[in-house]
Amino acid sequence: MSEQNSSGTEEPSVGQIMATLTGYWQAKILLTAAESGLFTTLSEAPATAEKLSERLGFHGSGTSDFLLALAGMGLVQVSEDGTFKNAPTADRFLVEGRPEYIGGYVQFVSRELNPAWDGLGTSLRTGKPHNPAAQTGNPYSTLYADREATDSFLASMDMLNTPLLQRLSALDWSAYTSFVDVGGARGNVAHHLVQQHPHLKGGVFDLPPLRAPFTAYMESLGAHGGVSFHGGDFFSDPLPEADVLIFGHVLHNWSTEDRRTLLRKAYDAVNPGGAVIIYDPMVSNDRPPLYATLAALSMLVWSAGGGEYAVAECHTWLKEAGFHPETVGPEDTPDDVLIIGRKEH
Repeated sequence: MSEQNSSGTEEPSVGQIMATLTGYWQAKILLTAAESGLFTTLSEAPATAEKLSERLGFHGSGTSDFLLALAGMGLVQVSEDGTFKNAPTADRFLVEGRPEYIGGYVQFVSRELNPAWDGLGTSLRTGKPHNPAAQTGNPYSTLYADREATDSFLASMDMLNTPLLQRLSALDWSAYTSFVDVGGARGNVAHHLVQQHPHLKGGVFDLPPLRAPFTAYMESLGAHGGVSFHGGDFFSDPLPEADVLIFGHVLHNWSTEDRRTLLRKAYDAVNPGGAVIIYDPMVSNDRPPLYATLAALSMLVWSAGGGEYAVAECHTWLKEAGFHPETVGPEDTPDDVLIIGRKEH
């Protein structure tokens, strides 16, 4: 006779705790593999653990276990003769130079987010970020200090934003002639919109250090004059005037009061009859899914008062600023929620 749990729930198991603890180890394995160039090396040709050790400068007996761990995580595959090759996911997203490479984001997690997460307990007790740059007011100051790291990070952000481009371009832009992407980095979203809607005049407003990456990226796309760059700080400088202002993955970096400030400034900058467009990983209830709470805690430890927020909160801030909000959706999915706030004529 087998034992059954009469309550209908699973018996408590320490395995759940152990699986969570080793999740940190798995993340470290992935980060180390990406930073060492392992996936890029394997894209050139399969190799044994011994050969990979030589190519990557590894020493000792740990390489084999390291590779087997990556195999267990589904990132590499091992053949019967002991050679390793990239699994399809790693080959698509973790090989440097390929269109969907997200190595810049992996480095961002390793260099910026993970050290900030080390101070989670302190941030919970103080309400302040552990990230030193955020404590001075701008979490991007150190991130944009290194040009190579900046370019890699921005390329990854462009790739991660790609699923949203179709949703943005599918909106009705016929009533508008101009827009500015606030915090638009090197202009990927702006370029896409002017390509899809040639009647639009596009702009990007971001910190002055991003002017050079913006210019280089536009030149690489062969874009001449379609999108302009406006350098400044959106807290201390006025926002450029336009029919539409876009805030994509911006508001969640800042405190509630900062969000209200930005939306009031947006109302002043948006032309009569125009609109503001906001997208972030918002939620619509008080029991958000795990991905949303993890994103919120990342903002807590890394940003200057940031965190994820609810759709209803965003509507409230827009109304306070003078806009008429409308949720485009979708809600309660890993996708960003898209909200439009319209300004009367």
